[in-house]
Amino acid sequence: MFKRFSQYIRNIDRKDYRPKFGGLEILKYLGPGLLVTVGFIDPGNWASNLGAGAQFGYALLWMVTLSTIMLILLQHNVAHLGIATGLCLSEAATKYLKPVYSITILITAIIASISTSLAEILGGAIALNMLLNIPIRAGAILVVLFVLIMLFTNGYRMIEKWIIAFVSVIGLSFIYELSLVNIDWNSAIHAWVTPCFPKGSMVIIMSVLGAVVMPHNLFLHSEIIQSRQWNLQDEKTIKKRLNYEFLDTIISMIIGWAINSAMILLAAATFYKVGVEVTELQQAKSLLGPLLGIHAGVVFAVALLFSGIASTITSGMAAGSIFSGMFSEPYDIKDNHSRLGIAISFVIALLIIFAISNPFNGLIYSQMILSIQLPITIFVQVWLTSSEKVMGKYKNSRFYAISLYLVGGIVTALNIALFISFLH
Repeated sequence: MFKRFSQYIRNIDRKDYRPKFGGLEILKYLGPGLLVTVGFIDPGNWASNLGAGAQFGYALLWMVTLSTIMLILLQHNVAHLGIATGLCLSEAATKYLKPVYSITILITAIIASISTSLAEILGGAIALNMLLNIPIRAGAILVVLFVLIMLFTNGYRMIEKWIIAFVSVIGLSFIYELSLVNIDWNSAIHAWVTPCFPKGSMVIIMSVLGAVVMPHNLFLHSEIIQSRQWNLQDEKTIKKRLNYEFLDTIISMIIGWAINSAMILLAAATFYKVGVEVTELQQAKSLLGPLLGIHAGVVFAVALLFSGIASTITSGMAAGSIFSGMFSEPYDIKDNHSRLGIAISFVIALLIIFAISNPFNGLIYSQMILSIQLPITIFVQVWLTSSEKVMGKYKNSRFYAISLYLVGGIVTALNIALFISFLH
């Protein structure tokens, strides 16, 4: 009798931890990718994409496509790390790199997370200013307080549900906005697949890249995945989980691509069409009213508020993951290292917000900083996931490793082009 009961309990355990790969079961495994998606439809993206559409029309849509393709490769790869090893990117760097290298790399990642938090908090504050006329600095404090409550009172699964709701609101808002304008779809389709470098566009191009392929998202995705501890399961389950993780990544990144593209399309069909350059998000809202009706401006501001709050949540989680990983620990909101990482990111971001005079430029340049740090994170990630010592039999294939290094090379080349553009 006791043996039968023990076997029954083991069967329940296997049912809880092994995915049933059929019907609607896949919906249980969608979530980590959407948390990452929020990171690249954040207020920094809004500034970069609206700036791109207002200044250059449809011409820079190709950068959203290229960035999303690179993002899919990188996010799947870093999730692969979490599934196969049970380590997030920060923990793996600490474990397998010499301390002098790992600490230096992770410090640059923390700087990137601060830059990210700056954009997210600032975006939420700008939205509150649009909707309720709350001063930017006061709004920034309110956003941080709300996000801290969310982080300290919810676990991963509940936050995933909140994020899915937030992404839905943002997506529906842009569907509504696009329904009000006339899009030149032939020009848009051509621009999505045709690289173009208009004069004076390098800062915007790099800000779009940094806003889509964000360093903190690579750390965050590996952290969320490793928290499931799939590496403790049997080989068959790990392989199936890898397959479904890729589907989760594909679906989530396509949603992000669509929303980012919608921002550029909206700006191109409104501001670029009438020759207006957008220099702040508040201006975008005030201009949308006369062009598309008062409700368009309000919907724009509400979507921005949801974007700011949701992305601040994920940037805080990423900062906590990076900092705790320096101590070989996973992210845990109850652990002091995770809390300290969140505090460092939010407090320094708030101090910068209190110091800057032009919030819109702050959003643009915060994204550019991310693109500068990005090659560091990419090359470290690819080295780790291509190492048999780290990944065992799940290491990158030679073709996949070359593809990932090529992505890192493209990002590096764009950074060099940005530097050259400043010299001229």
